Amino acid sequence: MNDRPITLLLKAARNGDTDASDSLFNAVYNELKTIARSNRRRWQGNETMNTTALVNEAFVRLAGGGVAEYSNRTHFYATASRAMRQILINYARGQQAAKRGGDALVVTFNETVLATQTSAEELLELEQLLTALETENERRARIIECRIFAGMTIDEVAEALDISPATVKREWKVGTASLFRIMKQS
Repeated sequence: MNDRPITLLLKAARNGDTDASDSLFNAVYNELKTIARSNRRRWQGNETMNTTALVNEAFVRLAGGGVAEYSNRTHFYATASRAMRQILINYARGQQAAKRGGDALVVTFNETVLATQTSAEELLELEQLLTALETENERRARIIECRIFAGMTIDEVAEALDISPATVKREWKVGTASLFRIMKQS
């Protein structure tokens, strides 16, 4: 599906067209499911939060108060990945609270993190590091979030954040170095 139909559906849904909202869900469902499946594969937590539940919860958050302003489909998917991140973080916090305790785990940040599995504790560690990075440089945190949680390519991140691919590459390198620094400080 190209940008235009989804962008038009986003605009129509934002203007209150319920048919467009339904069509939007059908148009983006498979891609959201791919993003969710990718997130679930990396997370070795309790299987109660399955892919379908993650997609549905993310879509409810995205469209719950009406459809927000999205510049294009890539921006929509970047926002969806952020929603999934928050859902998984909240779920992991619940899991960790149930366990009561545990030492912080070391998380590695490089290109291979996109394909590795992550436990609930590692996911929470990543969330803490990204939150710390957001206070230093929000754009770097968004780039890392898009790459890790949505599995976006350099070009997709550039489009979603309206920056050049060269900037994404540079900020990815600096951002991951910053995460290492933050990790060592904590």
